[in-house]
Amino acid sequence: MRVVFMGTPDFAVPTLARLAADGHTIAAVYTRAPAKAGRGMALKASPVQVLAESLGVPVLTPASLKDRPAAETFADHAADVAVVVAYGMLLPQPILDLSRHGCLNLHGSLLPRWRGAAPIQRAVMAGDAESGVGVMRMELGLDTGPVAMEERVSIMPGMTAGQLHDALMPLGADLMARALQALERGDLRFTPQAEAGVLYAHKISNDEARIDWTRPAREVANHINGLSPFPGAFFEADFGKGLERVKVLAAEAVSGSGEPGTLLDAEASIACGEGAVRLRALRRAGKGGVATGPEFVRGSHRTPGTALA
Repeated sequence: MRVVFMGTPDFAVPTLARLAADGHTIAAVYTRAPAKAGRGMALKASPVQVLAESLGVPVLTPASLKDRPAAETFADHAADVAVVVAYGMLLPQPILDLSRHGCLNLHGSLLPRWRGAAPIQRAVMAGDAESGVGVMRMELGLDTGPVAMEERVSIMPGMTAGQLHDALMPLGADLMARALQALERGDLRFTPQAEAGVLYAHKISNDEARIDWTRPAREVANHINGLSPFPGAFFEADFGKGLERVKVLAAEAVSGSGEPGTLLDAEASIACGEGAVRLRALRRAGKGGVATGPEFVRGSHRTPGTALA
């Protein structure tokens, strides 16, 4: 099939690679424009752009798709279908209509739960038992379109959003590949989403990243794991040179009790409003590397029974 691919981050890369390997003609790739990154703030191309250029596929990075020239350019691709994976830009109706079979979106949740920008993080933060990927036909509404195919995956205790993300990437690539095979056969069937159970995965705000030790341990652990590796849940503490930010990248709920925020043992177990969490991976500001819980306790010179934050 003749495909226009629209995507930006790492999550979209395996799907583009799979469709190209399956022999589909990738007419063009749309992605977000290179952005400044790193200490030098040099422009950095998106992961999808890097792969597309290595495949010799034309890359477009429009700032908007709402004007007439953008629609005319899109129409010139004469695509059978547009495949959209974490593109990062809303598609107006003319773009949705310009491919022969419309636009298929690979979404990282089990719709209608977690429509929106951060479905993987929200699923972990909420303590969901499972997540998955689905192929949806796009409409103007935010992730409201009918779903054709889904694959499910269990969210294991202690799993971070990063680990779930990495599990869903190849699953999604295979699902979209199978969806296009079914589309070619005229056998791709869509089912409207249920009206009940709709939840929105709003973009993660910086205000959400601060750890609240007064919450129950299970909620604190889910919060930490759901924000790992980005943006990273954090607390602030004074280790002798003023307040310092510490990001926590992995945690698990354990038994224990005490004043919320109190260090309970050398394993970095911290008392919560109910129960305790064991911090498994931490990064102190300016320290670079990731430390285990015991390494952090030794390096911070905290003793059990003292306040961590």
